[in-house]
Amino acid sequence: MNEVILEATDVCKYYPVQSSGFGARKGIVRAVDGVSLAVKAGEVFGLVGESGCGKSSLGRSLLRLEDPTSGKVEFEGGNLCALKGVELKQFRRQAQVIYQDPYSALNPRQKVCNIIGEPLIIHGIGDKKEREKRVQFLMEVVGLRPGQARRYPHEFSGGQRQRIVIARALALQPKFILADEPVSALDVSIQAQVINLMQELRAQFGLTYIFISHDLSVVEYICDRVAVMYLGRLVELADKETFYSSAQHPYSQALLSAAPTPIPGAKVKRIMLQGDVPSPINPPAGCPFHPRCLEATEVCREARPDFREISLDHRVACHHR
Repeated sequence: MNEVILEATDVCKYYPVQSSGFGARKGIVRAVDGVSLAVKAGEVFGLVGESGCGKSSLGRSLLRLEDPTSGKVEFEGGNLCALKGVELKQFRRQAQVIYQDPYSALNPRQKVCNIIGEPLIIHGIGDKKEREKRVQFLMEVVGLRPGQARRYPHEFSGGQRQRIVIARALALQPKFILADEPVSALDVSIQAQVINLMQELRAQFGLTYIFISHDLSVVEYICDRVAVMYLGRLVELADKETFYSSAQHPYSQALLSAAPTPIPGAKVKRIMLQGDVPSPINPPAGCPFHPRCLEATEVCREARPDFREISLDHRVACHHR
């Protein structure tokens, strides 16, 4: 069994909401509300859910791109939340990010060689010639020609730009990568190329991914385990085979029923959820999903369910499972 490389315990991330009048606090957005999870070394950990459920906020908190409001994050056994200065900078060499939008993720005024090589300069790695060799190597690894190194981002397609983003993320030889919807801005045919590239890089460099997405078909292809997030909390966590064959939480079942089927004309029983996602500023009491759940009872309206294990490595937050 692989060792745990990153572990979160009761992580919360709240954002203050200011009134439009005199700047007084109006409330807080509970973007992440008490999430606990463990990511094993070498795996692809999928994080899914509707837009606005807190996936990206959780990812940023786990990598200290934003400080969590409360809770604890450990990376390779060390308390990530306690790192400062030089120690935090050293951690940055171990964990990198692949962003969703390859257009805004790259500085349009910098050449590709400078974009990919910038992390090496910041961390003082190698001399100029060594950095140039590293940049050329990385471009070849992600499927770009080294001769394109002196071009600007606008001279590349969307898929090529995402390859540049991936090359930059690999520059410091990290162990862990947060991929925040890395293919959602790309055409379907290009998505497949980038996903296959990420799989190859995982095997080649021994990478660990947290893969954030709302596309369940992509998650099924690349991920080893799947965690479902709703209104800032995890509602289900299971290995891929268990999740796609026998998801237990009503929200997970609704997500799976809404996914397109690859078989034309196949009959699929769709689960139609009622209403909209509640506001994270004023979440409902009890189970956060109960206003939309077809199985909700009185206990769901009054008590928040524990995120408990119902079988080996399968956890669900539901009173009726």
